[in-house]
Amino acid sequence: MSPHTVPPVVSRPAAKPVDAWDSFGFDTRQVHAGEFADLNSGLRVPPIALSAGYVFDDFDDQVNRFAGVPAGASGRFVGSAEASPGAIYSRQGNPTNAVAEQRLTSLEGGVDAVAVASGQAAISAALFTLAQHGDHIVSTASIYGGTRILFGRSFKRFGIEVDYVWDAEDDAAWDRAITPQTKAIYTETIPNPRNDVTDLARVAAVARRHNLPLVVDNTIGTPALIRAFEHGANIVVHSTTKFLTGHGSAIGGAVVDGGNFDWEAAELSGRSYPLITAAPRPGAASMLDRFGAAAYARAVREAVVNDIGPTLSPFNGFLLHQGMETLSLRMDRHVDSSIALASWLEEQAEVEAVDYAGLPSHPLFALAARDYGVNAQGTHARTGSVFGVRVRGGIDGAREFVNGLRIFSRMTGIGDTRSMVIHPLTSTHASFTAELNDRLGITPGLLRLSIGLESVADLSCDLRAALDRV
Repeated sequence: MSPHTVPPVVSRPAAKPVDAWDSFGFDTRQVHAGEFADLNSGLRVPPIALSAGYVFDDFDDQVNRFAGVPAGASGRFVGSAEASPGAIYSRQGNPTNAVAEQRLTSLEGGVDAVAVASGQAAISAALFTLAQHGDHIVSTASIYGGTRILFGRSFKRFGIEVDYVWDAEDDAAWDRAITPQTKAIYTETIPNPRNDVTDLARVAAVARRHNLPLVVDNTIGTPALIRAFEHGANIVVHSTTKFLTGHGSAIGGAVVDGGNFDWEAAELSGRSYPLITAAPRPGAASMLDRFGAAAYARAVREAVVNDIGPTLSPFNGFLLHQGMETLSLRMDRHVDSSIALASWLEEQAEVEAVDYAGLPSHPLFALAARDYGVNAQGTHARTGSVFGVRVRGGIDGAREFVNGLRIFSRMTGIGDTRSMVIHPLTSTHASFTAELNDRLGITPGLLRLSIGLESVADLSCDLRAALDRV
């Protein structure tokens, strides 16, 4: 053998990449869950699939896809549910959005998810799948102002009534609010803007007692801080515009199915969910028969999102699954900074109160510590990074405070890398009556802060300069 001849190398085949991530840790799943190798050019990052439709193999393939015959193991994109029909049109599903859907499903601990065009679209799609004209929804009273507007305007126009329970610990109040027409209970993990955390386990017990699905908005909590299914929720919604995407550049929303609600038992109790349990046409199987535990998500996708069309752009879907790759890292920084700033603000003479359940002085601190855990020092609960600050001087004090900020962005929105401030009484809650705002605690001096990823020292200096003007 020539001295320059390379001897043949005998090696074992390379290990196959992981394609099932459920057994891995949260930080690993937020990077990998849902991704797929691009077989056309070997791209490491799943590409943006900018296509309105998908080619059928032949006549029978077209027939099967419209009939809902499972695509099986063909390897073709089939949406985010296993054994689901092949793709038909991007209004129904898209390969890029499916990465985000599967990743969020994994992080929340659900069985399927549907990505939509915005958080408001997610709430609407989630509840329109459950309720129709003449039906009724019960919600906890402390929720995002935009959601209250959605319920009081568009839902009312569509013939769906919403009533509110002000004391979630009062079983009699729930019993009075819930009627035979009630189709769901709605709440938020961390209500916006006052950070008055919800006792999910208690509300879930009410929902179970009345055979009702519990729908929970986890936008501010995110699965990095709390996984609502573990506390009894059945459906989770997100404005993915916020912390999940994380950089304020892409509007989006998502509905996640926990796969843990007994639709047949609800039917037997007299609560009808026809989009899930009824056959769509004679001789066809119901969503429940076709998709089992993931029937609700499939009804959201096929019977609401496909019909009404609040489709998420694949470009925004790409930004969403990219954003989720760093979710836990960002949330740790958001929360640590919020604890530091909320604690500091509570000590300032110009501040009347800080509405942050993570503070030991807050009346909901014990609940917050139980459900969200505490910081490394064991002194504060980790209840996100959106909270209220009430400054002295009423609306004049609020005006001076907002106008004195230089690093905080004066804008609507939360969950960005940038810190933001807004005055709820004259913005998100401006259309409500004075009596309702008083009851909600939306006072003239209340500001909503969303703490970003900037230096805590720089943010505290900015806040100090603003307080000097109050």
